[in-house]
Amino acid sequence: MEILLAAFGGGVFGALIGALPAFIFTGVLGLVGIAVLLTTGNGVIVSEVAFGSLFGPHIAFAGGVAAAAYAAKVEKLKTGMDVLTPLAALNDPVVILIGGVFGVLGHIINNFYASIGLQTDTIAMTVVTSGIIARILFGSSGLINKKMKEKSMFGDRKAFITSILGALGIGMVISYLVDVTQVNILGFCVSAALLIFAQMGFGIPTTHHISLVAGYATIATGSIYVGIVFAILAQIVFNAAAYVFNTEVDTHIDPPAASIFICSFIIFIFLG
Repeated sequence: MEILLAAFGGGVFGALIGALPAFIFTGVLGLVGIAVLLTTGNGVIVSEVAFGSLFGPHIAFAGGVAAAAYAAKVEKLKTGMDVLTPLAALNDPVVILIGGVFGVLGHIINNFYASIGLQTDTIAMTVVTSGIIARILFGSSGLINKKMKEKSMFGDRKAFITSILGALGIGMVISYLVDVTQVNILGFCVSAALLIFAQMGFGIPTTHHISLVAGYATIATGSIYVGIVFAILAQIVFNAAAYVFNTEVDTHIDPPAASIFICSFIIFIFLG
C-alpha cells in the first residue's frame, strides 16, 4: 500500500510539473545516483528515486502524458501531444488526479511485466502501454497514423541521414564510456538531462533511446562495435515508431520508449 501511495504521488507530481520536466529530472537524478553508485556502491538513488516512484518514467512521465491527454479531451489543453506544459497551471483537480491514477497504473503494469519475466526493458514497455491506454481512453485520432500512405516513413532524406549519423556518433562515444564504467544507463541519463534544452525551446534531438540501447548492447556483449550497431538500429526503430504512433494523432505514445523496449528485447533474448 505504501508503494502504491508513493506511485500515486509520483503520478500527481508528473502531472503538476509536466511530463517532460519530470523525465528531465529522471536524467538529473540518475546522474547523481550513478555518481553515488560509483563512489559508494549504493544504488538506491538510481533504483528508488530516478527510476522509482518519484521520477520513474513509467510513473511520473506516464502520469504527465495521461493527464495531458485528458486535459486536451476536456479542452483545457490545445493538444494531448503537449508534454512540456506543467499542468498545475490549469487548476483542474481531475487532470492532476488522472496523473496519480496513471502513476499507480504504471507501477502495477511494470511489476506485472517484471513478474512474468519479460525479457525487455519493462519500464519502457510500460510507458508505451500507458500511452496506448491513455489514447484509447482520451484520444479521438485512433491508435495509429491514418495518413501513413501519404508520406514516407523516413521523411526528408537529409534529415534521415542526419539522424543516422547522429546515432552513429552517439553510439560510438556512449558504447565506449559504458564499456569503461560498466554502467549501462550512463548515456541514457545524460541524454535525458539534456532534454532541458528542448524544454527551453531549443531544437535538440531526442537521443536517450540511442544511448540506452547502445549501453545495453555493449554490456551484453562486451563489444562497443555491437553497441554502435544497436545505436543505429534504435534510431531506425524510433523513426518508425514516431511515424506510426506519434504522427497525425492527438495524444502522446512515446517513440523512444518503443525503440528501447523493442531493441532491448532483441538484446536480452539473443545477446544476453
